[in-house]
Amino acid sequence: MASRTPQPSPVAVSLADLSALRGLDRARLKRLWRTLWARPAPPQASRALLIDALAYRIQQNAYGGLSAASRKRLRQIAQTLEAKAQQPSPLVPGTRLIRQWRGQRHEVRVLESGYRYRGTRYASLSAIACLISGTHCSGPRFFGLAPWSTLPRRPTGGR
Repeated sequence: MASRTPQPSPVAVSLADLSALRGLDRARLKRLWRTLWARPAPPQASRALLIDALAYRIQQNAYGGLSAASRKRLRQIAQTLEAKAQQPSPLVPGTRLIRQWRGQRHEVRVLESGYRYRGTRYASLSAIACLISGTHCSGPRFFGLAPWSTLPRRPTGGR
């Protein structure tokens, strides 16, 4: 992606300016959001999200936003991801997925829309995998439908 030359700005943004956001209470963060975006902050936005988004917007106003090429590339990536998300599941209703986990056999039945596990309907395999394993993980990976990461593992035992 093409690099952009910082735009001259009458307001210099320093790290101290951005760090000062952390000292603002939620009400002041929301007022600053309204000033910078000309609309109210999302009501459920966490304080951390408000701070990060405000810091980005301040820098964007001072130095310019993404280049046209960067925006185009991000749109292409988003369209690719949306297309993948809309692909129908290759699993046929009635298929049984069986996983042995910590000495117990777990069976999931594929439905027209969702999955059935131990008499309860679930919208995703990930919800079932989380229930079984006690931690968040990819349902398709947990049930062997998708490969685990091909990235090399970091060595354990120190840095």
